[in-house]
Amino acid sequence: MNGKPIESAATGLITMALAEDVGGGDITTALLIDAHQAGRAEIIAKQNMVCCGLDVVAQVYGRICPDVRMHRLAAEGERAEPGAKLAELQGPFAALLTGERTALNFLQRLSGIATLAHSLAGAIAHTKAVLLDTRKTTPGWRVLEKAAVRLGGGSNHRMGLYDAVLIKENHVAACGGIRPAVAKARAGCPKGMQIEIEVRSLDELRQALEAAPDMIMLDNMPPEDMRRAVELTAGRVPLEASGNVSPATIAAIAETGVDFISCGALTHSAPAADVSMLIEQA
Repeated sequence: MNGKPIESAATGLITMALAEDVGGGDITTALLIDAHQAGRAEIIAKQNMVCCGLDVVAQVYGRICPDVRMHRLAAEGERAEPGAKLAELQGPFAALLTGERTALNFLQRLSGIATLAHSLAGAIAHTKAVLLDTRKTTPGWRVLEKAAVRLGGGSNHRMGLYDAVLIKENHVAACGGIRPAVAKARAGCPKGMQIEIEVRSLDELRQALEAAPDMIMLDNMPPEDMRRAVELTAGRVPLEASGNVSPATIAAIAETGVDFISCGALTHSAPAADVSMLIEQA
């Protein structure tokens, strides 16, 4: 997960996370643990998973105490089996205890997303379809969550409202139709920026093809309509399938011949990965 945007996003989130969890201090640890007591810890996978977030774990402990040292035993994006050690930490016992929950929250969330992305990407690997995420992310976490999708084997759709044009049904209604909406976007769009439009029926698809956008999103279409859409489009414009995408449906959607499949569940419903931290005296 290395990179300046990711590091910057994590910095702000870590600040908020430690403020809400530690607040004015870890009272239990302060009462029970000697300040000079040394400790060591292991982070362990408790399920099959794709590891994502150890960089953030290191940042958490770097913020809590510079004397904590972390040795990574798994790389970002690496698959791990139950019982696998992901990292070892050494430093003040109190610091290890204080950062445990915050560190694991980041690791569990991001590894969960990477793990789901890996599973869904694997389910469509026999087709040409590419797995995409959406803007349905946890507020403030988008950069980290989209990085986790990439590590798991998916790809990123637009990062926000600012880096691509996506004309949806409410935009079309306001503009008086598909063709005028695409024409208006084309007239004012920055050079090189992608224009995509959402369609909900084969009739709307035909209108969109006449308007010649850069990509067309097939919204909540049944597989038989998607298959027909692929035939009608005949490779002129990339097609993205969206809506009702799940582990149970994604293979059938990909087999219709669409180019991309976007899945909001990647970031809004990925189950947290099961990981634990065992801490003991050094």
